[in-house]
Amino acid sequence: MRWDHIQNIKAFKSLEKKLAYEQRQLAKKQKGSNSRQRQRKKVALLHERIANMRKDFISKITTEIVKNHDILCVEDLAVANLIKNHKLAKSLADVSLGRIRTELKYKCAWHDRVYIEIDRFYPSSKTCSGCGWIKQDLTLADRSWTCQSCGAHHDRDINAAKNILAEGLKIMSGCGTQSEGKPKQVEASSLEESVKPDKPKG
Repeated sequence: MRWDHIQNIKAFKSLEKKLAYEQRQLAKKQKGSNSRQRQRKKVALLHERIANMRKDFISKITTEIVKNHDILCVEDLAVANLIKNHKLAKSLADVSLGRIRTELKYKCAWHDRVYIEIDRFYPSSKTCSGCGWIKQDLTLADRSWTCQSCGAHHDRDINAAKNILAEGLKIMSGCGTQSEGKPKQVEASSLEESVKPDKPKG
């Protein structure tokens, strides 16, 4: 598996049209009718299918990531704030960043890996991983950019990942911008049981 980019299954998007159709059908049904109850079940089953697809994908990918890496450095994104952006809300909800982070924390503790969270205000996307120059005017629409200092051309996500890893290694050496109050290695007992995933197999 390539680790530079992991493609999200986009569980919601793949069934979005079908769900929208079934929801329109539900709206047309007479309240209190047997037909409406049957349609309500159809919609509920679609929501359940989407949730199960997402849960299965996250469980598999987080297990693979943790088993293949000794150190994980993750940006402490304010997911709730990002979802307020209506242009990103659907995509972010489908990716389930919060759940991914929770499972990575838990599985790192389970498999005795090091988990480090980087401060959310660290400019990982804007900083050139080659020379450290910061592109202040980088926008969310910019998927790639060229450093005006050293001339390096960057894929936005890969560049950010390199910077996050470098910052995590600095934290391990006693420097860096670790998210306030976040431990370098999370104990399994520190996570709420309500979000605790099943014990990884293998």
